[in-house]
Amino acid sequence: MIKKRVISVLSCALALVAAVYLLTLLTMPKYISSSREGNLISEYYGEVDKDIAHQVLFVGDCEVYESFVPANLWEEQGITSYVRGSPQQLIWQSYYLLREMLEYETPDVVVLGVFSMKYGEGQSEVYNRMTIDGMRWSDEKWGAVRSSLTEGESTLSYAIPLLRFHSRWQELTLEDVRYMWRRESVSHNGYLMQMGVLPRPSERVEGSQLIDTSLPDICFEYLDKIRELCAESGVTLVLVKAPTNNWRYWWYDEWDEQISEYCESYGLDYYNLIDNCEIGIDWERDTYDGGVHLNVWGAEKTTSYLGRLLAEKYCLADLRGDAQTSRIWQEKLEKYKEEKERAGQNE
Repeated sequence: MIKKRVISVLSCALALVAAVYLLTLLTMPKYISSSREGNLISEYYGEVDKDIAHQVLFVGDCEVYESFVPANLWEEQGITSYVRGSPQQLIWQSYYLLREMLEYETPDVVVLGVFSMKYGEGQSEVYNRMTIDGMRWSDEKWGAVRSSLTEGESTLSYAIPLLRFHSRWQELTLEDVRYMWRRESVSHNGYLMQMGVLPRPSERVEGSQLIDTSLPDICFEYLDKIRELCAESGVTLVLVKAPTNNWRYWWYDEWDEQISEYCESYGLDYYNLIDNCEIGIDWERDTYDGGVHLNVWGAEKTTSYLGRLLAEKYCLADLRGDAQTSRIWQEKLEKYKEEKERAGQNE
């Protein structure tokens, strides 16, 4: 009798776990037809599962995943890379993502986008989810959760996402069923292609005046952690500000000075690409949203500039002569060019 009861209880428990798991897969946002950037973080594991390593890892917010093109970096310099970016990725999220990546591989260079240094606290549950939900469970994910919670969020809802997304029942579509188990790749090694064109206004409007010009202390604390992590791993850390600069997301001279001073103190390289004439950005053609972010043509120009810099200054090897690596990356390059051509035809 007792044995039957134990079996019955275990069976019910397993059925409950299976039901929660299946409902979680069904109700979680799929980020395919809209908000595609919500898939970026999880796509990195496709490289991990195939044991593909990279010479350069990019980490940061939209200023990395819409500014740097790994396919272009390969085609021109023979450098392998991955962009681990996500919307409004906060500096502590970058730290935990990088810590996780260094468990899988050791690149030569890590390129960190600095725009998120302006945020001293969690900003949005939506953006937190787009970064954290895509991570596999690990100490790093748990650290990212604890560091990022905004008011009203609970750590339990990240462990059991059904607690957060159960209310999506009324929003479910066939897409939610189709991509329960596997989702289509939306990026090219983390780069999210944008084909639209919306010129920056001819009259340039600067951001509003800052009341406090200091970047948050907590951001420098996590920048210290990232710097120390790279040093321990024998990785060169490079900081970069993408060439975009719009009044909605203004990069102030005072912030730039603080980053420059920090890098000078620790012997790091920092490249502010705003108004860098060598890149050749055409603000009539190379942005898809009025100068806030780059489209594919602006991103390719920016990547070409940074690629030459990476190859020359950091002596990164040209791997196009390696047969196995070349086979993998030529396939990636072809897929990139196919999407660009296909998207161009639909414009």
